[in-house]
Amino acid sequence: MPSASAVLPATPGELRRALLAWYDAARRDLPWRAKPGMLADPWAVLVSEIMLQQTTVAAVAPRFAHFLGRFPTPAAMAAAPLGDVLHAWQGLGYYRRARSLHAAATAIVARHGGRLPETTADLQNLPGIGAYTAAAVASIAFGEAVVPIDGNVARVFSRLLAHPAPLTPSKAEFQPAAAALADRSRAADLAQAVMELGALVCTPRRPVCNACPWAFACRAAAEGRAAELPVKSPKPARPTRYATAMLIEDKGRFCFKQRPSSGLLAGLIELPTSAFLARPFASEAELLAGLPAADWRPLPGGVRHVFTHFALELVLVEGRPDAPIPGGFFHPRDRLHELALPTLTKKLLRHAGVSV
Repeated sequence: MPSASAVLPATPGELRRALLAWYDAARRDLPWRAKPGMLADPWAVLVSEIMLQQTTVAAVAPRFAHFLGRFPTPAAMAAAPLGDVLHAWQGLGYYRRARSLHAAATAIVARHGGRLPETTADLQNLPGIGAYTAAAVASIAFGEAVVPIDGNVARVFSRLLAHPAPLTPSKAEFQPAAAALADRSRAADLAQAVMELGALVCTPRRPVCNACPWAFACRAAAEGRAAELPVKSPKPARPTRYATAMLIEDKGRFCFKQRPSSGLLAGLIELPTSAFLARPFASEAELLAGLPAADWRPLPGGVRHVFTHFALELVLVEGRPDAPIPGGFFHPRDRLHELALPTLTKKLLRHAGVSV
């Protein structure tokens, strides 16, 4: 591994001292963060790290305590049906994370007697736990000398080092710098401090360089181009798909289907929906093609929902098919809160004037 002087613009000790002094004064009081001098709950750390993936602190903070109260230990989550976990996850999106957390809890109970393993290597052997999450839990909960690299940390390093190229998906280019900075002393605080620096000061737009504890060493700040980094990769175009969703009501109950256990919105509840097309519907006949026979009535307007890799535009039709929907089931409209409804299904129901 390259020497610290080869990968960092100041000595590791100087950077650690400056950063930790700033963190001691600026750290936020977050629901999952242990108080100064207290040990973190490893399970709470893991839950928070999974929740925070692809989601903001503002979205997670009001939900965290209730979710952890529902599943306070790996054993409690492992004993719960996946559907219960998905239901409790509603509103946080990216439900793959909830499935990963449930799988990890099951493995923790089966392989480790309900206690989280303590090293990055062992944590990464749990299902659904990647390199960043494993390093975050190992450092924050168990004091391993590792600096985990998430988006915030990668942005900080890209500016500190004036990294000249777009970031790779793994952020492996910053591992030498992270390893040089890491230290056993206050490992948990150091890991969270770099994350906090990216969240509060070294922000994506308008970084507050005059408040940064690393401004004295930051190469991008010295060059006057901190806001230009990281170098952006061209974003691929996000295609749009088109489909028809069916609102079928019978005696105060709506017809739903459960998504397959893998793939898009796996295991969640949806309104019966047609296959996706790569182009807009050319006519009402095409809109209704492939739907079971019924006197379908399209609702005005439509619903648009954006997934990670594509956007979906749906037209909602109301009617009563002549035959049952394969795999369909009816659920009372006044008990919709019992179902694990993803945001897309809620959007469609609200479009039809149904409260969810």
